[in-house]
Amino acid sequence: MDLVSIITPVYKCEKYIAETIKSVQSQTYSNWELLLVDDCTPDNSPEIIQEFAKSDSRIRYIRLKENSGAAVARNEGLEASNGRFIAYLDADDIWLPEKLERQISFMKENNVQFSCCDYEKIEDDGTPLNKVVHMPKTITYEQLLRNTIIQTVGVIVDLDTVDKKLLVMPNIRRGQDSATWLQLLKNGVRFNGQNEVLAQYRRAPNSLSSNKFKAMQRTWKMYREVEKLSVPKSLWCLIGWAYHASIKRIYIKKH
Repeated sequence: MDLVSIITPVYKCEKYIAETIKSVQSQTYSNWELLLVDDCTPDNSPEIIQEFAKSDSRIRYIRLKENSGAAVARNEGLEASNGRFIAYLDADDIWLPEKLERQISFMKENNVQFSCCDYEKIEDDGTPLNKVVHMPKTITYEQLLRNTIIQTVGVIVDLDTVDKKLLVMPNIRRGQDSATWLQLLKNGVRFNGQNEVLAQYRRAPNSLSSNKFKAMQRTWKMYREVEKLSVPKSLWCLIGWAYHASIKRIYIKKH
């Protein structure tokens, strides 16, 4: 088995972090390292993580010197990683037990550089919403600008065929993940969606992603400041983003 490096930024997640770590420990694919990067969280998350690390050497705890945001935390994890594959898992999300095994097999069998699996939404308390977001088979840079459907919880990148530098996230507080996926596509990395539900994305109350106006502001800032798009093109992309965001909220029911 090739080593998979899993990068998880940690901030105010003591309510969820144990379940998230357990979902990694339950993987049928066992050759992984979990890099939990503490962004100076003010809660008890570090103590919870360190308890897990005592009995599982695959769990690595890294603490930043100051609160710097998810982009810096993920970049620190990337710098410390040793794996062929880089996977992302936020501290409140969950992987199903066969997530790594199924997705790594999919990538190797199909020579996939960059993939994301389908995922289902769950409530803050873990109750399934019985609704699924399906990945497109492929997506281009221009398409992703108008449809930011790729979700961090499902992403894996193969560093055998992708330059690790392309995973260095821009230092913006919000939307750095989408900007990174755009960065990969813009540099010729091929994306393939895996149409298997292998992860659960938690719909936390009052999260930034649940605030539609702030999400729109974040997306506009990414277009203008990171992607350097013109105002007309940014408006065109934002209209597409809003349309697809509304469609994505009308999730397809899980059968």
